Amino acid sequence: MSEPAIEVEGLVKRYGGRTVVDRVSMRVEKGEIAGFLGPNGSGKTTTIRVMCGLLTPDEGGGKVLGHDLRQRARIKREIGYMTQRFSLYEDLTIAENLAFVAGLYGLRPIDRHVRDTLADLGLTARRDQLAGALSGGWKQRLALAACVMHSPRLLMLDEPTAGVDPKARREFWDEIHERAQAGLTVLVSTHYMDEAERCHRINYISLGRLVASGTVAEVIASAGLTTFLLREGDITAAQRLLAGMPGIDEITHFGKTLHVVGRDAQALRQSVGTVAGQTGTRAEPIETSLEDAFIRFMADTGAKGSNGANGTAGVNGT
Repeated sequence: MSEPAIEVEGLVKRYGGRTVVDRVSMRVEKGEIAGFLGPNGSGKTTTIRVMCGLLTPDEGGGKVLGHDLRQRARIKREIGYMTQRFSLYEDLTIAENLAFVAGLYGLRPIDRHVRDTLADLGLTARRDQLAGALSGGWKQRLALAACVMHSPRLLMLDEPTAGVDPKARREFWDEIHERAQAGLTVLVSTHYMDEAERCHRINYISLGRLVASGTVAEVIASAGLTTFLLREGDITAAQRLLAGMPGIDEITHFGKTLHVVGRDAQALRQSVGTVAGQTGTRAEPIETSLEDAFIRFMADTGAKGSNGANGTAGVNGT
């Protein structure tokens, strides 16, 4: 097998007396889209910055694109890093921002690189628009253009679609998949479950520790959960009765239905069957969702996050 794009082991990063990254080991293969998820303050951003060469680990080590983590300058020249917040100059045009970035990377001739990048990302018609006047989706596209114009071999994207409308999110992910098919490796943190499911593999971090890693199916299976759907009948009464019963770990509303989740399959089945009979609801087993698995991981580690009706687990990282 070829050398992976990222292979780190036992990464530790501390701030004062607080351990933000706690012995994280991770492997990302070349051409892979790897998702990075976890609740607020879990250590995702700090881990990414260590692997980008922006921070030095206190312990552990590894390689990024074949370079030791201590070769920070070499790593930074061969990756593209997109931060959580838009970090280009809002009082410059799209073309001016790209010309500035081209100068930083020593790309010559600058005009040709800017022209090619504008065309590559569909920005040519907007080249003279001020960055500060762009919508969230176009700012995202400009930020991606700045990340890829020097032809990096690895992209590290820190919640790149936060605050972007669904159409722009889908277009962004189509762009990422096209580039991955051409050989680009991508590590992306996201707080959208549908985006996590578009990754080849996912990594879940909580309280600085990597607690799950694998394909979506593997991560869901590792949670060891059974899930039932309850519908019709008196759903409100069913929820009230199920709370605290044996085998019940999570109860979540989905429209006019309930998702009931637990690790003790036998106790869960018995409790659900009893309550379904009492409330006239219909109960049927369904596949456990990725969100259900992540909420279970959060509960296991004592992590705090947000879980909204849009099917997302809050994972804005530190």
